[in-house]
Amino acid sequence: MLAFVDELIITGNNITAIKIFKAYLSSCFHMYDLGVLKYFLGLEVAHNLEGFYLFQRKFALEIIEDTCLLGVKPLDFPMEQHHNLALASGTPLENPKTILKAD
Repeated sequence: MLAFVDELIITGNNITAIKIFKAYLSSCFHMYDLGVLKYFLGLEVAHNLEGFYLFQRKFALEIIEDTCLLGVKPLDFPMEQHHNLALASGTPLENPKTILKAD
């Protein structure tokens, strides 16, 4: 059993023991059985005969949405490849240290 505040994950390889334990908890506390585990603490849980898999897709999408990047087009390379930078133009500063602010 894994507990976090008011959420529990009950798992094991003996279905009968799990059902008995759930019935006992239900007699002691007001609780809901949400069925097969799908989400827990922001983690998406998938399972098959080989085991359990944890994903954070929902969490990652929330971060992307919060930064207003949900509709952007992904790029393989973040800037134009083989881009030639222009040569600097203008006159250099006489004393560049004078423009820096002291902390």
